[in-house]
Amino acid sequence: MSDKMPNTADRRLPAYLRLRDELAARIAAGEWDASEMLPSENALTRESGLSVGTVRKAVQQLVDEGLLERRQGAGTFLRKPAFDSSLFRFFALRDGEGPSTIPVSRLIARTRATAPEAVARILGTSDCVRIERVRLLQDIPWLSEDIWLPRARFDGIEAVPEMEIGPLLYPFYLGRYGQFIARAEDEVRFGKATEIAAERLNLPAAAPVALIERTAFALDGQALEWRLACGAADRFRYRSRIS
Repeated sequence: MSDKMPNTADRRLPAYLRLRDELAARIAAGEWDASEMLPSENALTRESGLSVGTVRKAVQQLVDEGLLERRQGAGTFLRKPAFDSSLFRFFALRDGEGPSTIPVSRLIARTRATAPEAVARILGTSDCVRIERVRLLQDIPWLSEDIWLPRARFDGIEAVPEMEIGPLLYPFYLGRYGQFIARAEDEVRFGKATEIAAERLNLPAAAPVALIERTAFALDGQALEWRLACGAADRFRYRSRIS
């Protein structure tokens, strides 16, 4: 932890927003890991020279944005990202209901690979690790996933024992590599299952499928992961609430 807050923020911004940006930059730089409590508001007050109210407002901004979480009686911590299971919001387990449990993951392959040109443009490199896996709900194959990661940020991930990874990748990225997924963008389209996807999902050849292309980003806007998830079209659902 630094002894003094960096002084790189735009001085035209309110003090709480400058502090918010400084804290976000320190989080992006990996100053705190997932299990480490951030400095208390009193400590940040002493460190920054700002008022307690200003510090509290800056921290609350990061809580509201989903980067931090307050734990009653324990302090403030990085919010462990858990929304990589959110792809399942598109696929109902039963009519009218979404899945209620974390899907099981079955790793098929993890290899160093040269990313396709389109993926390399998104990730900023063709030197990648490719992860292939199937997600299951109640032992039923639900999604086939093709995941690409820049090897420089996730060096050695292809050799990590499967039991250490678990069903959710984003908390693993943070805990093992210090790579914090701050946001993700999903694009949905429809197509036909490839031979491999059809086999993994127990579907007929060229069966209609929903394809969800996701790009996940770090705090600094760098793309950390690109994935393509494929699931049976007749299980797909989309709901949007407009008010």
